[in-house]
Amino acid sequence: MHADETPVNTDGRRGRWAGHREQRRSELTEAAIDAIRQFGPEVGMDAIAAHAGVSKPVLYRYFADKSELWLAVGQRAAELVLDAIVPAVAAVREERAAIGAAIDAYLAHIAADTHLYRFVVHQPDIARRRDVVTDVIDTVASGLARIFGDRLRARGLDSGAALPWSYGVVGYVQAVGDWWLRQQQPISREALADYLTTFLWGGVAGIRHAADVPGGLAAFREET
Repeated sequence: MHADETPVNTDGRRGRWAGHREQRRSELTEAAIDAIRQFGPEVGMDAIAAHAGVSKPVLYRYFADKSELWLAVGQRAAELVLDAIVPAVAAVREERAAIGAAIDAYLAHIAADTHLYRFVVHQPDIARRRDVVTDVIDTVASGLARIFGDRLRARGLDSGAALPWSYGVVGYVQAVGDWWLRQQQPISREALADYLTTFLWGGVAGIRHAADVPGGLAAFREET
């Protein structure tokens, strides 16, 4: 055996273990999400472990505490939000329809998955070493920014506005959607989506005007 073979084998074992650990964490995260959907956002680690078919010590082997599990669930929740929004937006070409589709898809998603939404967004007893809600907003806003950026560039405009616009849209819709859920959906999803789209459309429609103004967005800002 050559002297350099042992580290290679050790690294291989470490790589296999790391891959197994990530796969197991992913499986347990999905089991936790299923438990949250079944038992509600206040579900405890005991119930999550039982639902996953493992002992609580085994669960803690992969997640140090509920805060770490909350982070993993939140990251997966962000992916699920994007999975709902991106196909809806991609299916339409006209800008107003794209905004409406994104808003309606988001509202439909949180209304259909309310327990998961509340677990991620409203967890007062979680020690937040990282804010998973911010992570979710970052993930969704980045996805929307790519869509906005493509549409700005298609009109020959600077795409630098795409990211701040996306954060503005996400924050606005998330705040209103949160109110809507907390108030037990006092108006229909369709009506709320139309209200939000109408309000946002005034700003988005400015893209068309800016494309016709020499200097683009900067000149458009000066005019207004």
